[in-house]
Amino acid sequence: MKVLVIGAAGMVGRKLTAALLAAGQVGGQPIESLMLADIVAPETPAASLPIDTIATDLSEPGSAASLLQARPDLIFHLAAIVSGEAEADFEKGYRINLDGTRHLFEAIRLSAQLYRPRVVFTSSIAVFGEPLPAVIGDSQDHTPLTSYGTQKAICELLLADYSRRGFLDGVGIRLPTIAVRPGKPNKAASGFFSGIIREPLAGMEAILPVDDSVRHWFASPRAAVGFLLHAAQMDTAPLGQRRNLTMPGLSVTVAEQIAALRRVAGPAATQLIRRQPDEVIAKIVAGWPQAFDAQRASALGFRAETSFDEIIRIHIEDELPPVQP
Repeated sequence: MKVLVIGAAGMVGRKLTAALLAAGQVGGQPIESLMLADIVAPETPAASLPIDTIATDLSEPGSAASLLQARPDLIFHLAAIVSGEAEADFEKGYRINLDGTRHLFEAIRLSAQLYRPRVVFTSSIAVFGEPLPAVIGDSQDHTPLTSYGTQKAICELLLADYSRRGFLDGVGIRLPTIAVRPGKPNKAASGFFSGIIREPLAGMEAILPVDDSVRHWFASPRAAVGFLLHAAQMDTAPLGQRRNLTMPGLSVTVAEQIAALRRVAGPAATQLIRRQPDEVIAKIVAGWPQAFDAQRASALGFRAETSFDEIIRIHIEDELPPVQP
């Protein structure tokens, strides 16, 4: 099996790459080669199988067709600019998030006959917007209130239509907000959800721009990689024409996040959180869904964490160096 990861330089892309190399196979099929692509060339990991790393902009003409020359059997499409940046730069958001995705799907359609790869596309819960029920089921309408959410919603429709026409075998997974994200903060409006855990665990101050009562939907980076791998090898027949799935996750408030941090790391960590209201971020977050009943995905075998304490402990296990005796 030949595997292509687009967006491989990002946090989830790097973790997915590591998981693929550790497993050496997908769905029982050995991985013959791995191609890693992003706007900047991903680092080349040590491996016993052939790995190509490519710097490319999927929104540029010809980029997608070049990536498909090796005819990958499995394509993970993770590339996107995040919510805050897509809202701040309208043209860039549509160019990267929408045009890049359509170029990829079109390049697959126009490639040689009898080529129908599995495409796993990362969408977002930002496709949903007001009016929202307290708990969102699988039949909720798409009413996004951000440009990012709109771009993802359009791509979901494209994925379903290109799959219906037989050009590709698509699975769209609507990721919860991924926490705790390692590394430096990005431009996502949701970044503070990770920051108020990540920075205190590292002994640093964190800014909280919203009220403690804000509720949101979470899963860990480890769960996100699990979603992707499961989508890559699942039987897509039960999806029918509904090719996009809301992933399971955990609904907690900011106050519950902080309480979990206190239980795991002690009160000194929570004292590093500084409340600094930001009306722009608060307005964006207020339009986001808060809880889901992800029955379809759960029935199909997707799994996530069941407590925020678990999410914090996963971050400590995966990202923080062990304490020396």
